[in-house]
Amino acid sequence: MHSSRLVAALCLALSVTVVRAATPADDATLVRVFLKDGNSLVSYGEPALVKDRVVFSMPTAATPNPPLHLVDVPLARVDWERTTRYATAARAAHYEQYRAASDYAALSAEIARALNEVAATSDPAKRIAIVERARGTLADWPQNHYNYRSAEVRQMLSMLDEAIADLRAASGARRFDLALTAFVEPPTIVEPLLPPPTLQESIEQTLLAAKVVDNVYERTTLLATVMAAVDHAGPSLPPDWARTTRLEAEVAMRAEQRINAAYKSLTTRVTAIADYRARMADVRGLERLLQSLPQRDAVLGGKRPEVLPSLAATIEERLDAARRLQLARDRWAMRAPAFQRYQLDIAGPLAIFARLKPTLEDIKSLSGSTAASLRALERGAADILKRMAIVAPPEELVPAHALIVSAIQLAGNAAQIRREAVLAGDMTRAWNASSAAAGALMLGDKARLDIQAIVRPPQLDSPK
Repeated sequence: MHSSRLVAALCLALSVTVVRAATPADDATLVRVFLKDGNSLVSYGEPALVKDRVVFSMPTAATPNPPLHLVDVPLARVDWERTTRYATAARAAHYEQYRAASDYAALSAEIARALNEVAATSDPAKRIAIVERARGTLADWPQNHYNYRSAEVRQMLSMLDEAIADLRAASGARRFDLALTAFVEPPTIVEPLLPPPTLQESIEQTLLAAKVVDNVYERTTLLATVMAAVDHAGPSLPPDWARTTRLEAEVAMRAEQRINAAYKSLTTRVTAIADYRARMADVRGLERLLQSLPQRDAVLGGKRPEVLPSLAATIEERLDAARRLQLARDRWAMRAPAFQRYQLDIAGPLAIFARLKPTLEDIKSLSGSTAASLRALERGAADILKRMAIVAPPEELVPAHALIVSAIQLAGNAAQIRREAVLAGDMTRAWNASSAAAGALMLGDKARLDIQAIVRPPQLDSPK
């Protein structure tokens, strides 16, 4: 009995091994992304779900290798369950058309080989093991191959179950269990496949996508694609439809451009106000400006939700700068009396140093120095050092004060070295005096600039 059932299973397996040659796989499967309003967009290949976004490549023409546009739409606008069902149906159809026949032929051949091996084996245990392995392969096949030819597979599986039961009975086994593997049936709801879009439908799809996406750059690019496609297709499209569709895309594009201009103007205006109030350390004014953003956006229709966070970040940056500036000004106001006293204390020494600069310039340029001018420089430097020694600079001005002292010391050294160079006729010493004079002039200028920067009220640097 068992032999006849094995032979029947073998005959059934052999009967399906001769199939048509597999057709080479074509381009990516066309899938539909269904929107919650019932419309759909064509996806070249399957869409991807990235957090709360649905991303896919949409063909914008009805050609074998169409140009693709990457579309990114909010998940909230997509019927993801229906989209998933359609993708499953499209995969199954694509598989059945291009690979199913060859895969099923390979399965049938594998089962036939196993049954031939059973026929050539006399060991009952080995025969059972071979048939059980074949049964496991057969049982797993439908769920991994879109339930293709499931009726034939079920028939072969039933024959193998009966053969296994006969083989076990013939081997003397009194108790055995057939662990039947359930088939995974196709989904209860099967989405009907739609035909590939025509040229007109592709243009309509592109226009629909422009209405769905929420990124302004993507939207304007899609609208431009619609206009270009209508212009390029020309006579192949219905004239009235082409005229109406292009006009709709053009009107939408102009509206987007007007909105762009309005938000660009808003950004420029608000940024200028924020810059001014930051320079004025107007903290409360900046806070009011930040609070006014939603109302300003509402006046423009709230058409660019991505603009507000950027503007808010700009104002918050200026607000932080204004607070820092106000803190610096408050501190400066407390320290201003000390700065003023210091400026009065060093006014005399700096005036003397200013009168000594012509002599230092002469020494620096090696243009000639009289004995009287050198004596005056030495006396002036000594007088300044004496005066500076009794001045107590504020903490913030200690480095600048030290620079002034160093400049005066170099000025005195320059006069002394220049005199020695003149008496000895030594050009090397003359250049050393020049270096000392140059250092005195440089340090004096730097000290003056540093003092001016510290004693004046703090200002806000221009934003980059």
